[in-house]
Amino acid sequence: MTFHNPWILILLPVTAAALLFSMKGTRQPALRFSTGALLSGLKSTLKLRMLKGIIIVRMLSLFLVIIALSRPQLMLQESKIETEGIDIVLAIDTSTSMLAEDFELKGKRENRLEVVKDVVDDFIKNRSSDRIGIVAFAGNAYSVAPLTLDYGWLTQNLERVRIGMIEDGTAIGSGLSSALNRLKDSEAKGKVVVLLTDGRNNAGNISPLTAADAARALNIKVYTIGAGTKGLAPYPAKDFFGNTVYRQVQIDIDEDTLKKIAEKTKALYYRATDTKSLRNIYGEIDKIEKTPIEEKGYTEYKELFHYFLIPGLVLLIMEVVLKNTWLRRIP
Repeated sequence: MTFHNPWILILLPVTAAALLFSMKGTRQPALRFSTGALLSGLKSTLKLRMLKGIIIVRMLSLFLVIIALSRPQLMLQESKIETEGIDIVLAIDTSTSMLAEDFELKGKRENRLEVVKDVVDDFIKNRSSDRIGIVAFAGNAYSVAPLTLDYGWLTQNLERVRIGMIEDGTAIGSGLSSALNRLKDSEAKGKVVVLLTDGRNNAGNISPLTAADAARALNIKVYTIGAGTKGLAPYPAKDFFGNTVYRQVQIDIDEDTLKKIAEKTKALYYRATDTKSLRNIYGEIDKIEKTPIEEKGYTEYKELFHYFLIPGLVLLIMEVVLKNTWLRRIP
């Protein structure tokens, strides 16, 4: 138990001393007798004993009120919360090569972008105190969502990402540069880009390695992910009658460049060949990038003053009533 105003407890010995001093003061007798022999055989009555002890009731009541004024509290819980937060930009390739259906989602074959969106959605939901932004790129890059803690709004914008929204191509350097622009003014202790692509840089005016040098200068880690099965992948196309048919195509991922980007920024490169490995990759990045930024502590108390105040007031009222009724001194 602790006291919110412990200095008030100084009044306890002061009050006790004052009451004891008042008890020792000289009193004038109500009646005078020539000799005490007439009273020597009388026994002390209950009323007389209570009259002498009423000072104890007063002392106890005052003690209880003083303790109540000091606000005694019971500590219920003391906790320390370590919040972890970093700024993360997810850069996602939306070129037409992402239409290849070599991944599965909920037991059905699905194109790469839809699987990536589902995995990224889970990644966002697993974070709790990070600002996250999204950049999409194909022939050039555009910002899907700025850095935000509003994960609901973020996933809504993620759902709107479609292949064909911008001109086709794979501008890895532009996509990375756009992500860096979102992070360059950030004051977070940890800044991360997770860049996913399934091709080679063939568009844009910025070299991927030049963008990687800029990331290193800004102290931003860039985790790179190459998405797609090794070898041939089924790619949807339309036949003469408008029906969807699949042809096997070779989609080449520039793994050397992706590895160099990661190495330059002291991060890692991953290769996702199916949905499971893609989920594992984002899960691993989620575990790696945990940066403590603030520690908060809080203590929860239960107020106990009323347990002292109420009995103290009851005793005080009882003393006043008794001294003015049954224990009243006459004259």
